[in-house]
Amino acid sequence: MYTIDETEVMLNEIAEEMPQEFYKELSGGIVLREETKLHPINKANDLYILGEYHSDSRLGNFIAIYYGSMIRSFGNYSAENYKGELRKVLKHEFRHHLETMAGERDLEVEDAIELEKYLKN
Repeated sequence: MYTIDETEVMLNEIAEEMPQEFYKELSGGIVLREETKLHPINKANDLYILGEYHSDSRLGNFIAIYYGSMIRSFGNYSAENYKGELRKVLKHEFRHHLETMAGERDLEVEDAIELEKYLKN
């Protein structure tokens, strides 16, 4: 299991790998939140929200990564694999950000399809 401080170091390293263009209009940056966040449509307390993209007129645009959800989902992974999962989540949320700026919604559709698959199983 990884501490929130270790996770923050990994997340910062991953964030530095991202192209600077990704940060355009991401005024609130990337925030690591301590909480565990369950998806409101979960069947057995088993569907965690790992990250979210927020676009808010007051708070600006930012990405939230949920440390508690990451630990619940991947806390027993090797450091390399845990960091890989963090990377996937951050890239996913950056895609939401970029698509929002471009007026696209493809990833939202993909997420909805994945949620439907979860609900059917």
